[in-house]
Amino acid sequence: MSDGKVPTLCDWAGGLSALEHLTDIFYQRVPDDPLLAPLFARMDAHHPRFVALFLAEVLGGAPLYSQERGGHRAMLMKHVGRHLDEAQRARWMALLLECADAAGLPDDPEFRSAFVGYVEWGTRLAVLNSRLDQAPTDQAPMPHWGWGETGGPYLG
Repeated sequence: MSDGKVPTLCDWAGGLSALEHLTDIFYQRVPDDPLLAPLFARMDAHHPRFVALFLAEVLGGAPLYSQERGGHRAMLMKHVGRHLDEAQRARWMALLLECADAAGLPDDPEFRSAFVGYVEWGTRLAVLNSRLDQAPTDQAPMPHWGWGETGGPYLG
């Protein structure tokens, strides 16, 4: 960028409109997918937009999901008790990445590495939360994903 600031992943992706295009393509393909179709059989017509808002916020965009939908805890609640399995998680991720290509999201290694990192982490978190009978009681802050921050269980 000419001002020397590093763009957010959301900005680099093309903003909310690019992420809405991605989720529109993705959810148009879901009904034809044998693993995913049953999960979204009663999907709200606005679901693709809600997912785009969530992705945009996580990737550094405006906090519209938090303002309109209740933040990360609200997203966690969508998965609680769904009992998602690894095959469904892996297929959701693979289809989303196929759709990222179809939607024309940037394909540079830096963006895709960060994007895949978030999708991998987020889908695994969704599976873990889907095994719960109720959402965790804490506020579950909204994750914020960047260009490659690392962290991990090793603390010492």
